[in-house]
Amino acid sequence: MKDYEPLSGVDAAWLRMDEPTNLMTITSVLVLEDAMDLATLREIVAERFVGFTRFRQRIRSASSGEQWELDPHFDLTQHVRRAALPGDAGKAELQERVSELMSTPLDRNKPLWHLELIEDYAGGSAIIARIHHCIADGIALVQVLLSLTDEYFDPSRFPKTKRSSRLPGLIRAPLNAAKKAADAAGLLLNEGAHAMVDPSRITLRAKQGMSLGAALSKLALIGADSHTRIKGDLGVAKNAAWSGPIDLDVVKKTAHAIDAKVNDVLLGAVAGALRYYLDEHGDSTEGVSIRGMIPVNLRPIEKAFELGNQFGLVYVDLPIGLSERAERVMNVKHQMDEIKASSEAAAAFGILEVLGYFPTELEEQAVRLFSSKASAVLTNVPGPRNHLHMKGRRLQHIMPWVPRAGNIGIGISIFSYAGEVRLGIACDDGLVPDPETILEGFEREFAQIVESFNQSRGDAAPSPTPTRAEASDDNVDAA
Repeated sequence: MKDYEPLSGVDAAWLRMDEPTNLMTITSVLVLEDAMDLATLREIVAERFVGFTRFRQRIRSASSGEQWELDPHFDLTQHVRRAALPGDAGKAELQERVSELMSTPLDRNKPLWHLELIEDYAGGSAIIARIHHCIADGIALVQVLLSLTDEYFDPSRFPKTKRSSRLPGLIRAPLNAAKKAADAAGLLLNEGAHAMVDPSRITLRAKQGMSLGAALSKLALIGADSHTRIKGDLGVAKNAAWSGPIDLDVVKKTAHAIDAKVNDVLLGAVAGALRYYLDEHGDSTEGVSIRGMIPVNLRPIEKAFELGNQFGLVYVDLPIGLSERAERVMNVKHQMDEIKASSEAAAAFGILEVLGYFPTELEEQAVRLFSSKASAVLTNVPGPRNHLHMKGRRLQHIMPWVPRAGNIGIGISIFSYAGEVRLGIACDDGLVPDPETILEGFEREFAQIVESFNQSRGDAAPSPTPTRAEASDDNVDAA
């Protein structure tokens, strides 16, 4: 392995997009039903996390561009620390702490990640994970975070490196023990990647059809979406919030009833939630369309654990102005069907790759141009179907948040786990000071979608809130 490794064009692009008003950090919360102490978490991280070389590398600036280099002063204790919540130490306080960290940049002199343990939370513990987007995209980072669990850990996924002898003793001992004890054949396969758009088909379409220049022209010609209160000048302060659980099986049954995908139903509910938000603030929704940027996975299933960024971005218009819920859902379905049949995602990936080699000033102008055409970033990531554990402690739920590039002020993340779906909001405090209103609208909208579609079929509407996390045979669709 060389001393220095250049960042890929895409990874460099995401590194340079970091701004005080929009940090390119993927933030996640993992809630454990049982308490965990700091020593145990550090042991887990040493055994299951930093074997991925990238988490021991920092950014080095060079005349030829940014490079990865092993941090000669790597200290695990600086990356895994504890914190306490004030007051009742409940969900409101945890959301406030996540919001504060979303506004805090990672230290560029160290590897760009950090875990914070809240030892006392809701009878158990919570872990706030922050990882810079230049290390990997959300799909890969979710898989790496899942490697912290007993069921997903597999040291054979660690990259082979001649420098393993340079691992600090705190890391080397548990890692060596794990490699001897682990039985890779008994570990779970990646479930979420099976729900992704087939990368080989997208790449093939890109070669056969839309060229990079044609895609760039199409993207450049897209006009700005409607001006609403969620779009405007950004500040540093951010807000983070997440919904209660929704029964994934109910989502699937509703989608099946109308010959749609789970993603179509959930994005239709998001459109209704944003309509509800504007209504609650007395804003007109007639003719309004809020455009979202959606990451599309281009990573083959067998490479789900490789770090780096391998995704494209596509636009979808959330039809806020449509008054009928059925119309909103079917409008989203039609758009998503067109996206899946096109090569736009692969072409957008090529654009990001090229931007990473542009001078910083030109890259910033391009990012501003493309982000100005949208008001939100939307993700839907499928997680494991069964409950996972960390050293025997049950992982109750996971909530990751997508970062926002340029002047986009709101990110909406959908994540499924153990038969439940949750919606997460990450937003600019000046534009959206009350994300709970969007979450309220989402829960109301989804319940009404379920009721209306089942009434049209003459069925009794099932409860959208799960009484028990049930596994299902189908995977959530991820755009």
